[in-house]
This record gives sequence, structure tokens and C-alpha cells, in this order.
Amino acid sequence: MIELKMTVSGYSRQRVLLHWLSAAVILWTLLSGFFVAGFEVSAHIKESVAFFNVSLTTVFIPFYVWRLFLFFTHTRFSGMKSLSLFEVLALFAHALIYLLVGAVLVTGVLMMDRPIDVFGVIEIAQPLSDPRLIALFVTVHIWACVVLSLLIAAHIGAVIVHEACNHRVLRRMSLRLCGRPASGRLE
Repeated sequence: MIELKMTVSGYSRQRVLLHWLSAAVILWTLLSGFFVAGFEVSAHIKESVAFFNVSLTTVFIPFYVWRLFLFFTHTRFSGMKSLSLFEVLALFAHALIYLLVGAVLVTGVLMMDRPIDVFGVIEIAQPLSDPRLIALFVTVHIWACVVLSLLIAAHIGAVIVHEACNHRVLRRMSLRLCGRPASGRLE
């Protein structure tokens, strides 16, 4: 068994900006997607939300890849014996969030049954044409979104608990303090 400990060097302005960009895109697309799927809304609203969300997440993909790269290049792995159970759970939850965001983005592209229109500026050919494969990726996409929503809710809950215990995680993720040393924090 490989033993790991994860510490994160200070959050740069770039990492903080990418965190909040990711939060905005992920929260918007999850909430608006579940809203139009779960409530009676006009076909025009459904189409508008779908168009905007597909465009937005397509533009977001390179930012996500860059954020993932920065996460791994700024993370130091060493002995895991000194991690508490909560730190192990936090590490696992963060890794799952990154994994699920990637799964949602990939399945979102693979489930497209038409070309991907990015804000009317560029059109990307749909990657698959087999309706069975497309249907499979729709199902995987929906379940990945559900699980990601639960993890995001847990993440927000953990932030609230940390703030209530005066651990100031929101302050450390603010643009005012980014770039200052912050050993031992998980992003």
C-alpha cells in the first residue's frame, strides 16, 4: 500500500480565480440543468438553458484542464500516517470532485446528438453518431451530475463547518490573500 500525505502550497491568484470560475460554472450548470429537467418550463427556456450550458461548459473545458494541471503540480505527496481521518476524507472528496467534474464534461460532450454550437461563434462536430452510445452517455452524465451535486453540497457544508469553527477557509480563498503561504490546506 502506498502511503501519501497531501499538502498544498499557497494559492496563487490564478488558482483562486480558477476555483471561483469553476464554482460559478459548476453551480450554474448544475442548478439550471436540474431546474429545467425537474420543473415545467417552456420549450424556449429549456432550449436556451441547454444552448447556454453547452456553450459555457465547452468554453470551460480548457480552464478545467489547466486547473487540474495546477492542482497536481502544486500538490506535494508524502507519508500519509500523519493525516487525520478528516484530512483523508477531505483528500478523497476533493479527488472525487475533480474526477466527477471531468466525467461530467466528457460525458456532456459525448452525449451530444447534434453539433456543439459554442455561442454561435464556432461549431464542433458531434463526436458520436450511434444512438445507443449517445443514450448511454446521457445516462452516465445524469448520474455523474447527481453525485457531483451531492459532493458539492458536502463541500459547501464543510466550508460552513470550517467557518463556524473559525478556520477561515473562505478568507484563504479570497483574492486579497492569494499567493501567501498556506501549508496543509486542501483546495
